[in-house]
Amino acid sequence: MTTNKKAGGLAGVSAGETALCTVGKEGAGLTYRGYDIYDLADNASFEEVAFLLLHGHLPNRAELKAYISKIISLRGLPDALSKVLEMIPAHAHPMDVLRTGVSLLGNIEPEGDFDNQHDVADRLLACLPSMLLYWHRFHTDGTRIDVETDDDSVAGHFLHVLHDKPPSELHRQSLNTTLILYAEHEFNASTFAARVITGTLSDMHSAVSGAIGALRGPLHGGANEAAMELIQKFSTAGEATAGVQQMLVDKEKIMGFGHRVYTTSDPRNSVNKKMSKILSDEVGDTRLYAISEAIEKVMWDEKKLFANADFFAASVYHFMGIPTYLFTPIFVCSRITGWAAHVIEQRANNKLIRPAADYVGPDLQKYVALDDR
Repeated sequence: MTTNKKAGGLAGVSAGETALCTVGKEGAGLTYRGYDIYDLADNASFEEVAFLLLHGHLPNRAELKAYISKIISLRGLPDALSKVLEMIPAHAHPMDVLRTGVSLLGNIEPEGDFDNQHDVADRLLACLPSMLLYWHRFHTDGTRIDVETDDDSVAGHFLHVLHDKPPSELHRQSLNTTLILYAEHEFNASTFAARVITGTLSDMHSAVSGAIGALRGPLHGGANEAAMELIQKFSTAGEATAGVQQMLVDKEKIMGFGHRVYTTSDPRNSVNKKMSKILSDEVGDTRLYAISEAIEKVMWDEKKLFANADFFAASVYHFMGIPTYLFTPIFVCSRITGWAAHVIEQRANNKLIRPAADYVGPDLQKYVALDDR
């Protein structure tokens, strides 16, 4: 008798087709619609990548100009949404803030039929940073900020609203690059959650709210925050080496290493590591980058685990003055492009996603009257 052994967590199981992304494919690595991630990170703007994912091709100059103008025009928040953001407690998790904000926006600006799905995607791309930073600034500075800037990039807008001044070109470009790296990653947990919701013919706001809920978990999107907390525990590289070695002996979970799909390296890590070194030199850091490298070396030497995209992204964000608790929400501000593209792709050839399960419960039983139990 042959047993059909199932992979835990659907590991290695193909759950559908996509034209959006390859992850770990031999000879391709990480690509967005056929474009290598390194090529895009070196040459493209995040807005070009967003357009590519959502529309299927890189924009020409006129298309990009029109797209950027549209995004700039959609950054404002409805008064009702601003009021709700003020009501959310300061101690709330910012991922919960975004989940609530997207859900409320779906009530204020419902999608209706799916003819305007690209407009909904553009609206979310434009206003997610505004939602996040309005709440953040209201509860940290006690001010009702203007979230509409004329910065011609999502990265520039985010840093401008966060720090109340336009960013340096280095910081704008660094955040732009991390947004590109995080934009899309095939059928990861949050994207698959969005496609499952979309498969029921639900609206895009519901799909994105569900995706944010999935990304909130530390096994998916929260690893960069955990990585920053780990790095900041140590005072020197030597202390980090000894400390992480002891953590491994104690079998403690160390976030930011390994990947469910990649087996030898995460192609995004080398880009983030290079940016972390540049930003480290800019601020005169002599500690955090060295500690990061020491931790990376221990994990490879001891466990053959490589740093994933989250590990050096943590210090990249830190060196730009971004609070740690905003790291994962930045992921949302990027991945909204991939999520929305998957929603659109799912709708184009939709089928309800309903996998089977292997029952492992008790055999058939008879009901027993209450008095006889």
